[in-house]
Amino acid sequence: MQTTDWGLDTQMNSNLPRFCTESPLPPSGRRLLEPSPPSTHQSPRKPRHHLECADLTSGGGTYGVAGAGQFDLVCVNAWMLDLTQAILNLGFLAGAFTLGYAADRYGRIVIYLISCFGVGVTGVVVAFAPNFPVFVVFRFLQGVFGKGTWITCYVIVTEIVGSKQRRIVGIAIQMFFTLGIIILPGIAYFIPSWQGIQLAITLPNFLFLLYYWVVPESPRWLITRKKGDKALKILRSIAKCNGKYLSPNYSEITVTDEEISNPSFLDLVRTPQMRKCTLILMFAWFTSAVVYQGLVMRLGIIGGNLYIDFFISGIVELPGAVLILLTIERFGRRLPFAASNIVAGVACLVTVFLPEGILWLRTTVATLGRLGITMAFEIVYLVNSELYPTTLRNFGVSLCSGLCDFGGIIAPFLLFRLAAIWLELPLIIFGILASVCGGLVMLLPETKGIALPETVDDVEKLASPHSYKCGRKRKSQVSNSRL
Repeated sequence: MQTTDWGLDTQMNSNLPRFCTESPLPPSGRRLLEPSPPSTHQSPRKPRHHLECADLTSGGGTYGVAGAGQFDLVCVNAWMLDLTQAILNLGFLAGAFTLGYAADRYGRIVIYLISCFGVGVTGVVVAFAPNFPVFVVFRFLQGVFGKGTWITCYVIVTEIVGSKQRRIVGIAIQMFFTLGIIILPGIAYFIPSWQGIQLAITLPNFLFLLYYWVVPESPRWLITRKKGDKALKILRSIAKCNGKYLSPNYSEITVTDEEISNPSFLDLVRTPQMRKCTLILMFAWFTSAVVYQGLVMRLGIIGGNLYIDFFISGIVELPGAVLILLTIERFGRRLPFAASNIVAGVACLVTVFLPEGILWLRTTVATLGRLGITMAFEIVYLVNSELYPTTLRNFGVSLCSGLCDFGGIIAPFLLFRLAAIWLELPLIIFGILASVCGGLVMLLPETKGIALPETVDDVEKLASPHSYKCGRKRKSQVSNSRL
């Protein structure tokens, strides 16, 4: 997610008060949009109050967001605040290429632990950065390691559970991301300084290093790297914990006679089915990022109580996970994936033309849009991991989700520049992107009930109308659904 690629600090910083040089709201280029006190009720379309630049240079407090006052990122330098957000997303993008590749070559768990340690160290440095260049450099590095944590975590979970539990576990991970969004406004409210918020969300990463003694390496990855003995040892341990015995047939498991090679981008586009899946998934990731982050950040320019609005926007995401669990096994992956994108797109387009006076209707439609894009974002994780073979899964998911990071880079500029022309113009762009994406994902192969593919050939067979049966019958390979 949810997870999205953005850390919780990223999401809050994206929605905290915007400087008027970035805001479509009048009247001055030298003022900061002021958040309302939590107890204040405002119309959701009413502009925020303004503060003079002279009041903003002290840093700390409510207005010391992301070092704005400390590093003089106010007024004429306000564009640099957007730069820090873009730099973080650029770090995510770099992490997709580097750590995604490393996890497929050197193992899931080792890259996950290195990434957690990296997020913790760089996050602490960011909090105490003595100057803006140091702040930017380590924020970039935090993005790199942040990408490594969430992508390897998701892939490990996907590969280590059976096909029957995969959907539940995969969506449950997204729900915890949503819970983080829900509690973040409370953290931001009670910890007034940006350094305090940064440390509050960074230090827990060091606790994840304890996973070294708890979480095993992916058995699928071990077998594809011809380390079957280690994989069988882990499988026996898993079976024992579940009160079951491992079938003797597992000792005879072989993966394939294919030569093991290091993953590359060409592997993702060399064959027809892989190429189609890669291009569509890239667009789906990009669309989910732009629309999701755009709608979240839009809370910061339409007025209202920022803390409450952000909290409500998180609550809205919880029903999305429930709806996914109720639909993806009944209707498959493609239909809910397409429907959620289309609902988000139509909701954005309809909101543009609704009268401002009908607040309840605008709120209802906007909520449906947020719900739809949240579902789309959560499903793309699952579909992406199910469509790529084990030999390319971590690298492929990382690379495709790199378009999510690219979307995160341009989303702030897209939102604020277009909103400066017309406040509703970004919604039109969001609506078109999501609607087109809804149509494209119907071209993806259905993965309901299909065992995870192990090789590129397995993915190519998904195009066959008999792929469902083939996926159920591969009992002599690791792709057996029991694994």
